[in-house]
Formats: sequence, structure tokens, C-alpha cells
Amino acid sequence: MSKLVTELHIIGENGNMFDTDMEYIIPLYQRAYAWEDKQLTQLIEDINDVAEDSNYYIGSLIVSKQFGRYEVVDGQQRLTSLYLLLNCLGIKTKPTLTFACREKSNYTLRNIEELLLENRSKIDMDRIEPGIQRGIRILSHELTKDHFDRESFMEKLAKIIVYRIEVPENTDLNRYYEIMNTRGEQLEQHDILKATLMSYLSDDSEKGLFAKIWDACSDMTGYVQMHFISKNNAVREAIFGSEWNSMPPNSWQKYKKAISGTTQETTGHKICDLIEKNFKVEDDEGYVDGDVRVRFESVIEFPYFLLHTLKVYVSLYGVTHEIATSKIVDELLDDKKLLDAFNRVVSCGITDTGRIADSKEDFARGFIICLLRTRYLFDKYIIKREYANDSADGEWSLKSLYVSGQQSKKKAYYRNSKFTRPGEWTRTNDWRTKTNIMMQSALRVSYTSPKVMHWITKLLIWLSEADCKNIKNDAITKFDKVAENIAIDAVRENFFQVCSNGVYAMGVNTPHIVFNYLDYLLWNDDRNGKKKKYSDFVFEFRNSVEHWYPQNPSEGTFEQWKDGVDQFGNLCIIQRNVNSKFSNMSPEAKKSTFKDMIVKGSIKLRIMSELTEKNGDKPASLYWKERAYKAHEEEMLGHLKKACNIE
Repeated sequence: MSKLVTELHIIGENGNMFDTDMEYIIPLYQRAYAWEDKQLTQLIEDINDVAEDSNYYIGSLIVSKQFGRYEVVDGQQRLTSLYLLLNCLGIKTKPTLTFACREKSNYTLRNIEELLLENRSKIDMDRIEPGIQRGIRILSHELTKDHFDRESFMEKLAKIIVYRIEVPENTDLNRYYEIMNTRGEQLEQHDILKATLMSYLSDDSEKGLFAKIWDACSDMTGYVQMHFISKNNAVREAIFGSEWNSMPPNSWQKYKKAISGTTQETTGHKICDLIEKNFKVEDDEGYVDGDVRVRFESVIEFPYFLLHTLKVYVSLYGVTHEIATSKIVDELLDDKKLLDAFNRVVSCGITDTGRIADSKEDFARGFIICLLRTRYLFDKYIIKREYANDSADGEWSLKSLYVSGQQSKKKAYYRNSKFTRPGEWTRTNDWRTKTNIMMQSALRVSYTSPKVMHWITKLLIWLSEADCKNIKNDAITKFDKVAENIAIDAVRENFFQVCSNGVYAMGVNTPHIVFNYLDYLLWNDDRNGKKKKYSDFVFEFRNSVEHWYPQNPSEGTFEQWKDGVDQFGNLCIIQRNVNSKFSNMSPEAKKSTFKDMIVKGSIKLRIMSELTEKNGDKPASLYWKERAYKAHEEEMLGHLKKACNIE
């Protein structure tokens, strides 16, 4: 290994990666610390997924040695997160991480222990950097969950490796940083996979065709149709039809004809075009009703989409492992094992026509077609986030791409994907679209890690099976029921089959899907009724299960509830950012203090708040724990049991 590359163990026999005489400094041109729930929970999950028999590479740290210290060129978000993680685990670190010209950040790093102990009297809260404080709070919450196994986690953490890479002396760091951010941090597994699959093709023109389809699919922004750029939209229309909305063909020869010769243009631009006064880059944005400009954001990134598509391919072609007792694909969608997943299918997979290893060229062609067709279905039938104009507040969306205008002046616009039979009214479709959005968003916020978004795989397989027959007949009108059955199976398996003897007391370990599916049922019942109390309800990332009557009441204010506090009737799901303030208050105090949060919160939470009233001489809290919670629990369980067909 080069002397400029150093293998760093996060923790080891001789201390941790911050036990060094060299200081790591985050230069001012780097952005402030910004990792939140998604990245930090993913970090914890990555560590927990480490196998016992091997080390685990978690990324690289690019540094430049400047005046006896390491200036961090790239990797500062991960580096800072590891520093916070070690401190949250109670592992002492030397003060070797600092931020240039960011006094609040440095003050916060030096007072992590006091923040963890909530010794606010010993620190100046005005000098605390909110981003780092939020990271500490999230990590601390993850490390104190009931199911967290500290001993196992520490053993796995000892196997984690970071490569510290020093850039050569006299490197222009500003130029290096600019290039790095333009091209991406490093070669990713999906880049290697692309090259591997292309190598199976012997014809250069076919390799080029493969690359163009792959590149279009790899951009997860917007709709895949918009990533095929050609003169007069010839390629786009050859693949997706004149309305840009037809299913891509299932024939390699048709793609060779559609994307051949000079019809396909590069996504780059010539200098002579760039300097033109009226030059404008075609983007993925389009319009919805009222000329509102919109953009769309995928719920998963491309490496995970590849893993979903691989499972679709395995299902469609009946791929099995040559060793009958072995699995051809893992259940977990682990982007760190992307190459291994594909290698196993290619090396060990068999179909009705024989071993895939004996026909790699056919596999490459078949997979790239499957990738494009699956991406088309994903864009059309799997929820995404939609942003109107320049708003930063997105909403859940299920729309299809269409065009307006003629010939070269065609422009994209979007309207609700169709879930109706021919001849049914638009408002009927709008009704079904809303139901599909609500059911999928309930699944999305329940399974926040992309590694366990199996609901996406299941929906994509249903949409793809038998040459996509389900989108060509009346079956698509029941698409919401397909998604709902995924939720029902999860609630049955992870809640009703876990709880025994009629006692539903999983406490904070109650799966989030139970709360979110219940909210879906309550919303749907309300929508079909007359009151319409919950028409404003939307599924958000409420990712903290809390007790309405607290486990640990504020000292001396009211009595502790020992025997029923973990019952389902006493539980709610809220955003994590209100967790610390919310946890120890009485139900009355929560109701009055968090009015704004409750009125926009979970439907179950809203109902609990409404039920928190005194009864005669009994205070609301006492009445809640003696009687009201039980009646509430029976009613809520009744909704779930009926939907899940539980007697």
C-alpha cells in the first residue's frame, strides 16, 4: 500500500482513530456539519451489518498535510460523525478534530459529555452549534434503544476501516475540491458493475447501447424518459411513444433500431452551443395544472434501485441457485454488497434455459431491458416527492409524464397516474390515486432504511409479472390493495403473532408500520364518512414511539405507572425532534403544550389527546391510566384486527 494511504481502524487495541498527535482540521470552504437521521441511522445500520469474519471498509478520508496537521479535503461529514459516535459510546477521544473559524462547532465538540448528561448549567447553550447537537441527540437515541446490543456493536466497530488518503504535495486544493465535487467522491460499486456487465457484450455498438440505457436509468431525478436526449425527441418517441408514456419494448432489436447511428445525442453540450446567447439546458422539470412548475425526487438512490431490479429479474426469469439449498439473492438490500449480489446471480444462477454463466451476453441484454422497464414502472407507480416551483416543502406524488405541443416544441407535463378502468371518471381516478399515495407513504415512513424497503420490490414484481399484464387490465384498480396487503402481512407477523394472550405491550419496540397502518385505516374510514376530520392528514417521518402517560414522570409531579405503561393504547408515534421535551410530561401537559404538533400529528395521537379529559373528580392523567387508555386500545385494535382478519 502507498505511503500516502493509511488504514485506520475506528477502534483497536491501541486506542481509536483520533488518538493521534496530528490534528484534523475542517477548512472553512467545507460546509458545516449536516448529517441527520437518514445518514446517521444508516451509519449505525452499516456497522451492525458487519460480518464476524471480515473487516469492513466504510469509506475514505482525503487529507492534505498542511503545517503539521491534516486538512480534510473530503469525508468530513463521516469523520465528524465517527467522532460523535465514539463520544456517545463513552469512548474518550483526544481533541484532534477542529473546525477552522467555526467557534461554535469547536465549543460543541469539546462539550459533548456535558450535552449527553444534559448538564446545561455547565455550558453556554448560546455557543452550541445546532447541527452537531442534533447529531449527538440522534446517535444517543439510537444507542439507547431497548434492542441495542452494545457488546456486539463494539465487536463490529472494531472491524470497521477507513482509508486515509493524503493528496500529493503542491496539489492545488481548490482545484482538487472543485473536480472532486464535479465528478463525485470516488468510483462507486455501481460504476464497476456497469463496466463488468458491459464486458459481457462483444460488440462495441451493443456496449454503447447498454451504456446509454444504463446512464439514463442511473439518474434518479425526474422521469427516465427525460434522460433520453436526441434531435426532435426521436429516441424518446421510439422507446416511449409519441406521448412519451408507453411501456418500453421488451426486444433488444427494437432498442438497437431506436438508439443507433446518430439518433442519440450525448447529454453533454458542445462549446459552440454553450456560448450561444439563448442556450438553455433541457431539464427534468415539467408542469402540472395551472402552469405550476414541478420537479421530482426519488425515494431511493440508484444502487438500491439496481438491487430491486435484480430481484425483479430473478422473479421474472425464475432464477434459482445451482445449489438448491442456497439463496440466489439476499433478503436485505445492502448497497455495500451490490457487486456480490450480481456476481452470485451470474456465477450461480440457473433458469429454464440453463446456467447464466454460460450465456452472460444474454444476461447483460436481458438485465438492461429489465432495468429500463422497471424504472418506467417505478417512476409511474411508486411514490416520489414532488416540489412545486421553488418550494422546499415537498408532497407525496404519483404522476405520469405526458407531453404537450407539437414536434420539436413538445414539453413535458404531469398528471395523476391512471388506476381506473377505461371510461371511468377523472375524479374516480383522483380518489384512487389519493388512496395509493396514502398507502405507499405509510409504508415509506415505516421503513426508513433503504435496506428494508421490500415493499418496493414486491410492488415492482407485481407490476412486472407476465409482461406487465396487471397494468393492462382492471387489476391496476386494486393496486392500493396490493400495497395494503404488504402492510397487513407485516402487522400480522410483527405485532399480532408476537403479542400473546391478548396482551399488546411491546412499548417502544412496537413496529412503526402498526401505527402507520392504523392511521391509514382511520384516515380511510374518515374519508368515507361524513365528518372529514382528517382530510388534512399526511404521513410524515414520525420515527419515535413514545408513551402518552410517561414511563418516568417528572420528579414529584404525579405517580409512576408500572403495570400498563407499555400497552398499545398508551403509545403514540411522533417526530424525534420533540422526543426529549415530550417524554416525561403528563398527558394534560402534553395536550396543552404541544397543541400545534398534535393537530398535525398522527391520527391516533389526535384521538388520544381528545380523550385526555378529567372525569368527575378524577384528573385527566389518572382517568387515562385507569380507564380511558383501555377503551382507546380496544377501539384501535378493533380497526387493526378487522383489517388483518384477526379474530
